[in-house]
Amino acid sequence: MRFIVKTVIVAVALWVATQLVSGIEVTASTTAKGLGTLLAVALIFGLVNAVIKPIVQTIGCAFYVLTLGLFALIVNGALLLFTSWIAEQLNLPFHVDGFWSALVGAVIVAVVSWILDLIIPG
Repeated sequence: MRFIVKTVIVAVALWVATQLVSGIEVTASTTAKGLGTLLAVALIFGLVNAVIKPIVQTIGCAFYVLTLGLFALIVNGALLLFTSWIAEQLNLPFHVDGFWSALVGAVIVAVVSWILDLIIPG
């Protein structure tokens, strides 16, 4: 049950990012397809964060220490950009236009997810 709640929270956070960042968009033809796309992208983003992020954190440990954790912003932006690439390979109508959009979008997704995690019991 927690997995489903977390996926929905990330989908909502991605929707907020699409509303606030002009370089992140869902181009689905209907609202239902847009919701399905956001849920699918939330699943992909969760898998990317579960599999690739620990590897990057291990390899880039020194960068995390040297930048006092700010390197995590760059990693999160790159992972959102990678998620966009995977979504495009799966023909999902989700696109992130460039690294800066991904960086800002990743910050928004992180903040909104954190707030919703505080509000919604899991």
